[in-house]
Amino acid sequence: MPQCSRDYALLGRDARLAEEIGLVSARWYHTDVPRKEMKALMQRHDGPAIRDTAILFAAMIASAAGGIAFWPGWASVPFWAVYGVLYASAMDSRWHECGHGTAFRTRWMNDALYQLACFCMMRNPVLWRWSHTRHHTDTIIVGHDPEIIAMRPAVVARLVLNLFGIFEFAGNARAMLSLAAGRMSEEDRSFVPESERPAAYRIARIWLAIYAGVAAIALATGSVLPFMLVGLPVFYGSWHMVLTGYMQHLGLAENVLDHRLNSRTVLINPVSRFIYWNMNYHVEHHMFPMVPYHRLKDLHERIRHDLPPAHPSMLSAYREILPALARQFSDPDWFVKRALPPTAKPYRPEFHGDLEPGQPTPGIGGYAAPPPGAALPAE
Repeated sequence: MPQCSRDYALLGRDARLAEEIGLVSARWYHTDVPRKEMKALMQRHDGPAIRDTAILFAAMIASAAGGIAFWPGWASVPFWAVYGVLYASAMDSRWHECGHGTAFRTRWMNDALYQLACFCMMRNPVLWRWSHTRHHTDTIIVGHDPEIIAMRPAVVARLVLNLFGIFEFAGNARAMLSLAAGRMSEEDRSFVPESERPAAYRIARIWLAIYAGVAAIALATGSVLPFMLVGLPVFYGSWHMVLTGYMQHLGLAENVLDHRLNSRTVLINPVSRFIYWNMNYHVEHHMFPMVPYHRLKDLHERIRHDLPPAHPSMLSAYREILPALARQFSDPDWFVKRALPPTAKPYRPEFHGDLEPGQPTPGIGGYAAPPPGAALPAE
């Protein structure tokens, strides 16, 4: 299998190279939206998030109650299946949106749900807040984005095991133990300010105490039931988070400064949109991350003339993703080139670091900047 020439390490060769050619903390392309319209789209409200959070918690309580009532019989399985998706997958999207501070207008509400969602996902709230900030600043920039899900070529076993939360749990548990011991990796130190690190250590220690308490209850009762409520849902409920998460960027360009080329919008059913909190409008979210989740559909309608066509379904998205991943096994430099509609502003070289028109990306792959005015072809 051909080896990828990229170095995805946050402190590696390509991290330095990306800085040298102007891909780090760079100026990204944004669709033109009048200031007044954008201000209206960015307006925050408590109402939609309070409603959705009440529905989420009610569904979690009801499904957990059903699981407990029928435990340990097979009749409990459907209840745990629902609870797991809400605990692991729905909380992932709540972590994300509340981390941006846009779900609620009231700050303490964002902070409270963010902390709870982080606990459910076992994601240290300090570490992941700064990780996600870097993800938005340097989206799919090799060596700088800590949230690139699959490197080229992708490790299939890892992608499959992620459906069962294996690597999510292992990585987060390892980080929790390390932080509880007062240690933070050099890569994490590269994006977490020194002033924030004590809070990361303190929270990890609190969480470790909570998990120890859950373990004590499980031992005292001689039952795994306490872990079915706290901890284990990451294994049996992450599949929805993973399937929707893979659609965001897999198979698309790396090292470009235009979210239309490295992100994917997919139209999905209302239930999945509730679980995912509208993050299926992913190009729109990356272009304008301060627009609340409940206005992303409106934003999509406003700027769709300037975006690649949205995939009409998850199936459509995976019909693009899976062949792309397969092709990258033999050609790691290959990627899906998003075709812009005739109504869109074309991709411009100035949104590709300091590269000149027609010059390939030195050493790290991605779009070679086309001549000015040329839209990217589909492939």
